[in-house]
Amino acid sequence: MSDRRTAGAMSADVETWRARMPAAFGATRGRRALRVAGWAVFAAWLVASLWWFDMTPQRIWAGLSGLGTILVLMVPPSPGEQWVEILQGMAESVAMAFLGTFLAAIVAVPLGFLGARNIVTATLWRFSLRRLLDGFRGVDQLIWALAYVRAVGLGPLAGVLAIFTADIAVLAKLYAEAIENAEKKQAEGVVAAGGGRLASVRFGILPQVAPVMLAQALYFFESNTRSATILGVVGAGGIGLQIAERIRVRHWDEVAFIILLMIATVAVIDFISGRIRRRLIGAQAAPH
Repeated sequence: MSDRRTAGAMSADVETWRARMPAAFGATRGRRALRVAGWAVFAAWLVASLWWFDMTPQRIWAGLSGLGTILVLMVPPSPGEQWVEILQGMAESVAMAFLGTFLAAIVAVPLGFLGARNIVTATLWRFSLRRLLDGFRGVDQLIWALAYVRAVGLGPLAGVLAIFTADIAVLAKLYAEAIENAEKKQAEGVVAAGGGRLASVRFGILPQVAPVMLAQALYFFESNTRSATILGVVGAGGIGLQIAERIRVRHWDEVAFIILLMIATVAVIDFISGRIRRRLIGAQAAPH
């Protein structure tokens, strides 16, 4: 008799908890219907996208066959007769990436401080600046390159300006987040010692975030080296122009050589910048 009472009490408890927290006992009928409807909408969107872009198996197979032919023509890679121009184009791409990233990192530092919540307490100013930076981040680097090619003409200057403009907003946002996460005690110690607001920023916050800022700038330099190779396709200088010219005349062996040169260059920059970033972040994390 007692077992029946215990079982009845447990059943009542289960029903009570089921009524309070139905999601803990499995999906409800309405939730299951929403899931099925969501998957149906996703499947319909996927099929419509494939139909819209004409992604048929025949077309994909034909594209893969053409790609296989190009890969065969790329072997063996060859620098061709104008290998000096290829090396100059690669050096130009690296210089574009370095100069654009360097200028963007310099300008992004004050913007990062102005956008940090613990530095600028005026909500309207900080909100306006952040929305402006969001607008700049919404424009792709290639779009900036097209605009600057029309503004300043063909050449690496357009590429430098495109990298510079595209990176300012992203770096400023990252810098602002690093500044907001800085330890407050050091800045408070500077103020307690008699320092002003500017001194607390200079000696209390900047030493903490400077290694992070430099590490992020190095990462962007590495990333922009890859991006700079594409900017040349639209006339913004660099190795991209060399690639576009050789694709146009179907010199696939020289295209393969340029691709291998790009991979080697980016790998070297990645190795060097990676070691510098690890040393900087390690030095920041090490106890003083």
